[in-house]
Amino acid sequence: MCEDWRRLDMKERSESVEHLVGRRTLLFGMASLLIARTLPARRSAPLAGNAPTMPEEPLQEWAETSKAILRENLLGPRSSGRLTPGQVNAVAGAENVAVDGLMVRLLPIARRFSRPPISNFHVGAVALGASGALYLGANLEIPGNALNQTVHAEQSALANAFANQERGLEAIAVTDAPCGHCRQFLNEISDAGRIRIIVEGQKPRTLEELLPASFGPRDLGVTTGMLNSPSARMRLVSRAQGAMERAALEAASRAYAPNTKAGSGCAVLTRSRRVFAGSYLENAAFNPSLSPLQSALVNLIFAGEDPASIRRAVLVEMDGAAISQRAATEAVLRAVAPEARFERLLASGA
Repeated sequence: MCEDWRRLDMKERSESVEHLVGRRTLLFGMASLLIARTLPARRSAPLAGNAPTMPEEPLQEWAETSKAILRENLLGPRSSGRLTPGQVNAVAGAENVAVDGLMVRLLPIARRFSRPPISNFHVGAVALGASGALYLGANLEIPGNALNQTVHAEQSALANAFANQERGLEAIAVTDAPCGHCRQFLNEISDAGRIRIIVEGQKPRTLEELLPASFGPRDLGVTTGMLNSPSARMRLVSRAQGAMERAALEAASRAYAPNTKAGSGCAVLTRSRRVFAGSYLENAAFNPSLSPLQSALVNLIFAGEDPASIRRAVLVEMDGAAISQRAATEAVLRAVAPEARFERLLASGA
């Protein structure tokens, strides 16, 4: 979920102007950059991890028609980590492969977005939505934070699908067999048992085969799934709405929180003046739940942005809810963008 700078209100624009550098500072910075390019490379950024083994040109084995589509939608400066049904059909046709085969071929591209500075274990995922669209996912680890702040590749792909308002999931391809955490997360989707799990070189299996006798939302009386739950009506109670507040509020209203009823959303503003938002995605087993900032980071990374570029974050959550995302949001934000300004706003049912 992203809004361009031109859609931000005047207050946001004025705040951004405060961070512009003067001409002398700019020239000095350009000179420093030229000098730095002649020096040995510094160590990787905190979220970089070791680069996975793959070709420098990830599209060298693809047909020209496919390259144009993949560069624009998956690897370009305004990419989304998503291929529409029409684009899926066009690329599958150009490559002469079925959709399952195309998903496997896209896994190396998905892995390029992986950021595992703790494990250095890169995982990619590609999810097939009920609409026929494909959504990329990759694992994300937060340095210095508890491991439960990690976003698994399957979670990332599902958060990507959720952000694009996908209504169901047919299959998911993964570079490695999904762990129990991810199987439980996928189990939150309606008719989850029939989702096909595809691992290269192995026979596809259903989630029900991989997660027998499962515990899921129906065991807690929840009848709607993560991708087809209705939005809530919410309004801010603490202040007027600017562009950032609206983005976070919209994400909170779409949040999937059937157990706690603590819908929340987070919007982040990057140095490039783009806004990304994410919704809280809850799980019946509680621990595999995904925080709104984690969801926002997924959308940011697949749009080609760096979490370190975040300069402001707004969290919106229900007033008086059973749980709060504040502490977790602040901890992750300090790790990925320590200079970012953080605000927490409260909302009520409209």
